[in-house]
Amino acid sequence: MANITAALVKELREKTGAGMMDCKGALNETAGDIEAAVDWLRKKGLAKAAKKAGRVAAEGLVAVESSGHHAAIVEVNSETDFVARNDSFQAFAREAAKLSLDTDGTLEGLETAHFPGSTTTIKETLSHLIATIGENMTLRRVAKLDVTKGVIASYVHAQVADGLGKIGVLVALESEGDVEVLSTLGRQIAMHVAATNPVALDAAGVDQATLDREINILREKNAGKPENVLAKIVESGLKSYYKEVTLLEQPFVHDGSKTISQVLKEAEGKAGAAVKLTAFVRYALGEGIEKDDGPDFASEVAAARG
Repeated sequence: MANITAALVKELREKTGAGMMDCKGALNETAGDIEAAVDWLRKKGLAKAAKKAGRVAAEGLVAVESSGHHAAIVEVNSETDFVARNDSFQAFAREAAKLSLDTDGTLEGLETAHFPGSTTTIKETLSHLIATIGENMTLRRVAKLDVTKGVIASYVHAQVADGLGKIGVLVALESEGDVEVLSTLGRQIAMHVAATNPVALDAAGVDQATLDREINILREKNAGKPENVLAKIVESGLKSYYKEVTLLEQPFVHDGSKTISQVLKEAEGKAGAAVKLTAFVRYALGEGIEKDDGPDFASEVAAARG
């Protein structure tokens, strides 16, 4: 029998929103397989379908920087929030985002980039910062967006300084329209992305493994029904799923009567040209990183274990 730890129960609880005992039962049923347990809970109707993101556990900052038709976003992690408030740490995060504008948008490209007028790379600078502050830090990830014409809007949630915060979003709008109109629209959509955390731009962007998993869940929840009925249920279920998790199909948080696609179409009149949302990036600080939050929850699980 698998050893179901308190940490495992907590992880499943935060991934699914299900109750503690339901999570414990799911893990027992699936021999401790966290992803299988998520599916088990969903099949039982005990988990929320869209709550898939890993828990946010690491400290640090997300930094965004833009220049003309280019923008970049980076995540820099630290062990404590105290260090994230350090001026030197914030300056490093800001400079890393700025340097990313002139890289290929990969982590390796950023790590080997040199500070202007210096032979010191970003990676070397981070090592010096670790030695100076005395706490481990990591340059975790980076992304870069470009447009030929139009704007790349940004939004930083829980901002601690200009361009630095806990959640960062970039939204690329390709258009020959009015830049001011595009900038306002882009920021509104970036705020929407921060709030809803879509998994893809559209249905075509949802990876096949995620799609197969959703189909499997729909079929198992309706097992025993005729194949032609199942096919229609799956088709309907996927349409609902796309509306929930793909950006262009989601109801706009600023006006729930319209989807993002409809908002973009309506904006063409004000912008004076066609508007196409080509890409977005959303970084939430520490998503997917494990962190020990102490013994309190373990005590709770131990008590429930009886």
